[in-house]
Amino acid sequence: MVDLLNKWISNWHVGLQIAMFVVGLALGVFCLVKFCDMFVDSSSAIAKKLKISPLIIGLTIVAMGTSLPELAVSVSDSISNIGGGNSNVAIGNVVGSNICNILLVLGFSLVFTPIVVKKSVCKREMPILLGVTAITAIFVCLFGLGSVTGNFAITRWEGIILVVLIFVYIGYLVFMAKRHPEELDEADDVKDMPWWKAILFVLLGAAGIILGGQFVVFGAKGLALQGADALNVDHDLAESLVGLTIVAVGTSLPELVTSTIAAKKGQNELALGNVIGSNIFNSLFVLGISSTVNPLTTGSQVLVDVFVMLGVTAMLFVFSLSGKLRKAHGWVLLGCYLVYLTYLIVRTLI
Repeated sequence: MVDLLNKWISNWHVGLQIAMFVVGLALGVFCLVKFCDMFVDSSSAIAKKLKISPLIIGLTIVAMGTSLPELAVSVSDSISNIGGGNSNVAIGNVVGSNICNILLVLGFSLVFTPIVVKKSVCKREMPILLGVTAITAIFVCLFGLGSVTGNFAITRWEGIILVVLIFVYIGYLVFMAKRHPEELDEADDVKDMPWWKAILFVLLGAAGIILGGQFVVFGAKGLALQGADALNVDHDLAESLVGLTIVAVGTSLPELVTSTIAAKKGQNELALGNVIGSNIFNSLFVLGISSTVNPLTTGSQVLVDVFVMLGVTAMLFVFSLSGKLRKAHGWVLLGCYLVYLTYLIVRTLI
């Protein structure tokens, strides 16, 4: 009787922990999405009041805004591993988000409407995205800590290089926008709000994003470890699975919503530009800041994931060369995402 009671208490305790992790993860994703919008809107309003050009607002605050959820999660995971441990959620979040943006977000958008790809996109934006993705893959695979710890990593000096590159990229965007103003939609729909409200919302938005990142890391790592123990699988693989799937999809919600709405409205170029810009900012801005705070280490499974990220980026580039992304391409992208998701589950369980 005592043994049965102890077993019941133990199961109840585990169930309560799982419920806490699920609530923490859901609450974290909700906070990231809602407070991200609040932060971007209020920051843009302040920039407008300071007479900062809508061009600069669009290319900096708004462009970085959709990457704030990934930044909050990756930096939180980076900080939590300062004393030791792998940052599987931090790296998996960025790599998974980039894969998700191309295969799931763009694939879903293409199901609604085809996208005409401008020649300038194939000549400029696509090669930049492919180059940035290749740099990320090289940094993870070649210059990590594999020879010392058996792990792969993005080191602090690599992070600094990525941060420098994001400022170079923003400078390039500003230069090209001024050189080709006809290609720019300056988006004069920046919300106007009183100073006190804008400042308050900036502070609340920043606090909410930070809190959301903490909740997501708490819930994601907790679920991964509980699942790993229950199924007797490797902790690193379990954390990587959660980071590449649940967390990646959760932090990609702003991109998914923006691209889907744009596709429904027929603003198909915005859907493609959103994905390209988000992936570039994720690789340079999010990984750069996170690894500068603390080197991001992970297991050898990351090799497959970064090459999948590089492969789907190259596939998107090839699809774009035809000048039009069709509905058939969307179904191919969605099919590839299902195959990759199946691989991740099999890799973790076997």
